Amino acid sequence: MRLSWAARTDPGLRRSQNEDCHAARPELGLFVVADGVGGHVGGRVASRIAVEAIAGGVEATVTLEPADRWPRPFDPALSPGANRLRTGFDLANRRIAERVAASAALQGMATTAVAVLVDGPAAAIAHAGDSRAYLLRPAGLTRLTRDHSWVEEQVRSGALTEAAAREHPWRNIVTRVLSAEDGADPELSELTLRRGDRLLLCTDGLSAVLPEAEIQGVLADRGDLQAACDALVRRVAERGAPDNVTVIVIDIDAG
Repeated sequence: MRLSWAARTDPGLRRSQNEDCHAARPELGLFVVADGVGGHVGGRVASRIAVEAIAGGVEATVTLEPADRWPRPFDPALSPGANRLRTGFDLANRRIAERVAASAALQGMATTAVAVLVDGPAAAIAHAGDSRAYLLRPAGLTRLTRDHSWVEEQVRSGALTEAAAREHPWRNIVTRVLSAEDGADPELSELTLRRGDRLLLCTDGLSAVLPEAEIQGVLADRGDLQAACDALVRRVAERGAPDNVTVIVIDIDAG
């Protein structure tokens, strides 16, 4: 598979600093977005550590086979790609814990993260928190991740509607994050890619502001990838950009 990609990040209109971080490592097939929490300094540090550690863990396992000795025992129920992403998320938790142990000022810092690892037609997806992955196909836009958040749990139980969740004062409470205190395993999923697929990774600075129908409309325009990223961020800005926003758009084509 041949990958084309573009990214855009913006601090938003109401934030003085950007606590989001992202990375594109097309030579690994890896794309990552993270959204830090725990204060301006802590959030920024946590998201950067997570992105670097996830990339490091994936890179360190490039040549490992299932029978090899993995940093964490290989799970045969998962693909090699999913095992590699799990290794990267494990490393992110450890690196955050080490940094917090070295600096009392960073106590409580954490980050959400979502990552996709493409290996030929196979893609593994890992996430913790409310950063999201989407897939666009001719049939429409599909969300590939479910938020680890209080409002998402209420929506799934039927206690809140999607519309009410968007406005709820607790909409920013996440229930699974990468952190020093209780670093959580990522939720893992897998996908068989097709030629023409378009993937979107984003922080909640996008998904909490734009409805999915509008996101689909922008992504469905098969023009320049950077223009799509810019258009998504611009539309968030037009609605006041209350939070940092980061997007990565990836096109899948036959190589």
